[in-house]
Amino acid sequence: MRTRVGTRVMVGLAVLAGIGIFIAANAHLIWTSVHSQPDCVPHLKLPGQGGQFRAAQSSC
Repeated sequence: MRTRVGTRVMVGLAVLAGIGIFIAANAHLIWTSVHSQPDCVPHLKLPGQGGQFRAAQSSC
C-alpha cells in the first residue's frame, strides 16, 4: 500500500512540474512578443508587381 501512495505522489509532482513548465514557456513567449519590435526590412511599397508580395500595413 505504501508504494501505491508514493507512486501517486510522484505522478502528481510530475504533472504539476509539467504544468508549471508549460505556463512558464507560454509566459515567456507572451513577454517576448510584447517587448520585441522587429526592424524594418526592405519590401515593396506599391501594390505587387510581377507576382511579388508587399506588406499589408507597413510600420516603417
